[in-house]
Amino acid sequence: MVNQDAIRAAVKEAAAGHGGKLPCAVAQEVARRLKVPMREVGRAADELKIKIIQCQLGCFE
Repeated sequence: MVNQDAIRAAVKEAAAGHGGKLPCAVAQEVARRLKVPMREVGRAADELKIKIIQCQLGCFE
């Protein structure tokens, strides 16, 4: 089981490579790599005040 600190660190690192925002496809890759549900990645992004962009469903711009 991956702890929340590891998820937040992975989200922060991924967002740093994209101007402080997290593209949806990158968020999905983080979830796959850590073997956690997408919701956990989304929760970590929310906690870190990192916006999810380029949503493949059109939910976030």
